[in-house]
Formats: sequence, structure tokens, C-alpha cells
Amino acid sequence: MNVKTATKRLLKAPFRALGMDLVRWRPPKPQPVIPPEELEIIAAFSPQYKPEEHWFATSGIKTVLDVGAHTGEFAQRIRAMLPNADLISFEPLQEPFAKLTERFKGQPNFRAIRCALGEKAGQYEMRHNEYAPSSSLLPMAELHKQSFTFAVKEKPEMIEVRRLSDVVRELNVRDPLLLKLDVQGFEDKVIAGGEDVVARTKIIIIEVSFQPLYEGGPLFDDVYRLLKEHGFTYNGNFEQLFSPKDGRVLQADAIFCRQ
Repeated sequence: MNVKTATKRLLKAPFRALGMDLVRWRPPKPQPVIPPEELEIIAAFSPQYKPEEHWFATSGIKTVLDVGAHTGEFAQRIRAMLPNADLISFEPLQEPFAKLTERFKGQPNFRAIRCALGEKAGQYEMRHNEYAPSSSLLPMAELHKQSFTFAVKEKPEMIEVRRLSDVVRELNVRDPLLLKLDVQGFEDKVIAGGEDVVARTKIIIIEVSFQPLYEGGPLFDDVYRLLKEHGFTYNGNFEQLFSPKDGRVLQADAIFCRQ
């Protein structure tokens, strides 16, 4: 044993007797200083705001039509931004619908309707996915299966499909409207079945795909052209879904506003 090692042990012995250890202090590495102008840029790309301060809150929306509500995740977020708006949620699958109604039980200005929306009314077989938000009336594309292996198994469930125009005609819906669509490739069908409702809509939040995830479903360019024809402009994304394989953007909740 050399002198240096012996000295270390001799110095540490009293501390170890007390259950402590003596280690060399190393000063922390200096952290880079971010210039104030860069902090402003970071804040702009990752804004922190209260729900009531979101620009949706000042949009004057009176009714939110939440199509493809699942268990109410979006509904809960939009309610925080628009607490006084009427909220009408559409969900066709039995189990998510039960959770949706329980989540909003007793809340004012809320109504849940168990159906899907499309171009033609009737009874249809839906592919109820093991990951319920991926359930669709359309077959799942191979890219979806490869990207999300937890959302592959399906079982059939008979559901009711109605036209948005027919449903809204039966309800006391106050304008202007916010229409949210999360319908797994059925976006164009919902719009085709409710063009008069779309004409009353001020803001549309619509899930769009940049790669084919459902067979026969429209891609972003298709939705963009369709909504442009209805007088809407693209205003960015609410959220985005990235591929776990390579990080590309697969889907986004796109925001369209009436011109």
C-alpha cells in the first residue's frame, strides 16, 4: 500500500465509524447562459398559459361538437377553455361512451350521443381496436400496425352511424360552432354528411394524417383542399403524433378557421 492510499484510509476511518464517507468535492460544471432574446423564442414555441387565456376562449364559440369523443379527453380540455359553451360529444363504442358519460355526469351544458357520424345513416360494423382511440370504420393500414404494435388486435362492434346534419337539426344548437373531428380516416365522410353544419362553423379542429394510416382515408392535402372549398384557412396544429420508429409526423390535430 502506498503512502497516498494509506493517508486516504486514515482520514476516512473516523467518518466511516459514524456511517459517513469522505469524498472529494468537485465543483459543478458551469451551465450555459441563455441570452434573454433566446428565452423569448423558447417561450414562444412552448407557451405556458392558463386555459382561460387561450385564444379559443375569446373566439365567441357557443357550441362545441366533439365528434369521436372517446372518454372525453378533448372535451375536458376544451371545457376549461370554453366553460360557458354547450358541449355535445359523439362516441359510438359502448365502453368508451360509458366512461364519457360518467366523466361528465351532472355537468351543465353537456350532452353525449352514442353514434358515429358519416355520409350515410345506418348500422355498420366498427373495428373496435384494443387501443380504443385507434378504432375505425375503415381497415387499418400496414404503416399503422408497424408503428403502433399495441394497436393491432380488433374485434367487431355494431354501431349506429348518423348524418351530422340530421342530428344537429334535432338539437337546439347555438352558433358559432367549433367542430372537432377525431374519426380515424372518416373525416371527409363526416363533412359530406353535414355540409350545412360546416357552413355554420367558425373553427374546425380535425385529426389529419400525413401518411396512410387507414385504407381509403384522406390525407392532409385532401382535407386542406376540402376545407378551403368550404371557406376555411389552415391555422397550424393543436397537437402532433410522431412515429416511434423514426420521428416523422404521422398525424396532427389541425386547426382550420373560417376566413
